[in-house]
Amino acid sequence: MADIEPTSAPAFTCGLDATLRIIAGKWKPLIVYFLAQGPCRYGELRRAVRGVSDKMLIQQLKELEAEGIVRRTDHKEVPPRVDYTLTPLGHSLAEALAPLCVWGSDNMAAVARVLAERETWSR
Repeated sequence: MADIEPTSAPAFTCGLDATLRIIAGKWKPLIVYFLAQGPCRYGELRRAVRGVSDKMLIQQLKELEAEGIVRRTDHKEVPPRVDYTLTPLGHSLAEALAPLCVWGSDNMAAVARVLAERETWSR
């Protein structure tokens, strides 16, 4: 019988690589941001993360739960009530994202100008 090798952890090129594998995509950082404000029900998250489809929000929440960032609590009630919260690992990620939020707030006008200019390139 052949020896089965244990699964090894993915190789990361640096800490940023590890972080980006968790928060990759448009919606995960926003989900983490809004959950950092406190527990949310699904409908609250859907309203907060404007523009996300139900399918994508559900998929992203499931991935974040599988990655240990989000905890889903089903209260086993009728009508159904489910809350999402950050785990301790999720809170530490939210703290790491906080400087990016500050940078975005401080540079919102400049970013808006750059994005508006970029729109003219494709015309």
